[in-house]
Amino acid sequence: MANVTNVSELERLKTLHNGEKQPLTFSDAEFERRLAGLRSIMAEKELDAVILTSYQSIKYYSDFLFTYFGRSYALVVTQQESISVTANIDAGMPWRTSYGDNIVYTDWRRDNFYYGLQEALNRQGISAKRIGVEDDTVTTMQRKALQDTFPSAQLTDVSQAAMRQRMIKSAEEIEVIKHGARIGDIGGEAIKAAIREGITEYEVALIGVEAMTHEIAKTFPDQEVRDTWVWFQSGINTDGAHNWATTRKLQRGDLLSLNCFPMTSGYYTALERTLTLGQPDARTLELWKANVEVHEAGLELIKPGAVCKDIAHELNEIFIGHGLLPNRTFGYGHSFGVLSHYYGREAGLELREDIDTVLEPGMVVSIEPMITVMEGEPGAGGYREHDILVVGEEGAENITKFPFGPEHNIIDA
Repeated sequence: MANVTNVSELERLKTLHNGEKQPLTFSDAEFERRLAGLRSIMAEKELDAVILTSYQSIKYYSDFLFTYFGRSYALVVTQQESISVTANIDAGMPWRTSYGDNIVYTDWRRDNFYYGLQEALNRQGISAKRIGVEDDTVTTMQRKALQDTFPSAQLTDVSQAAMRQRMIKSAEEIEVIKHGARIGDIGGEAIKAAIREGITEYEVALIGVEAMTHEIAKTFPDQEVRDTWVWFQSGINTDGAHNWATTRKLQRGDLLSLNCFPMTSGYYTALERTLTLGQPDARTLELWKANVEVHEAGLELIKPGAVCKDIAHELNEIFIGHGLLPNRTFGYGHSFGVLSHYYGREAGLELREDIDTVLEPGMVVSIEPMITVMEGEPGAGGYREHDILVVGEEGAENITKFPFGPEHNIIDA
């Protein structure tokens, strides 16, 4: 556009097929399988289109993981096409790194994102009467804006059906998850080797992140390298599972918690282990062993046909026997896949008392019991272990190899 002298003359939408399509995390056949599943949901709900706006769904169906920074993103799926609608600030990268076509919207008008959604359907000659949206992540303001954009359409939730589709992993997904578990073990070994009196939590965390990041780049050389992190906690900072690393220095006698989270192309895996720096006192050892007992029992309970709530109830009985049920802090495990600390969660596949989902082959779940004893009480701190299991036809495969328990994780450095 030569001789443009006013922003109002700039394009509202762009096509930026800049460069060449890059290798994706999964095969074209895998993305077609996923889209076919979504289109079956659309047919069942009699939807003309689906507008996906969550991190997890856009990633799952297109391989593109957006960076929010206050701008909206979408994947518009019809029975014929899948088209991402992305911000001009990202230029051609979304098209290069995604399955399907792409429309870029500019900042020159505030409603250009919604104009891009309209264009995605207009290109296909679709005047939608029923559109699927994700009510679990769409805000009230966004839903109103979507309704104003398509005033003649009825908006219908697809988030729960899409979540159920994501619960069952394909062979390609499981391969990525297995690499993630392996890389988490590498981070754990780097952290274990770095533990010593006087080192800070954040320094230990950085060592784990660096070890995992190098291995991710080696294993997935065609993908973005992003979002891997470590929560390494000591002393009172072990009381919560999601406590970020601080500048606290490790002291002999500390209870420690190692938490590695390699992110492999949007797929989260985790390694979590209790350790001590030096020999633990008697109560700390007793609490640690009780949590390990629950962890080992949980590993045995994961199998096809098991019901999430039944697993939770059975593990509760062990904690009751130790008088520790009030010390539990969260459920006993959850699903894995497109997931991070800021997006995703297959909430229908958690090992909790209120979840009646039946485990099936292809599901991937964790066992991760945790108890917390408050400061000032004997054995104060948080105790947790975490393994990842792939449910098969006959049983489950534990893909976490880093050892757990006092026999392996008392550090004398």
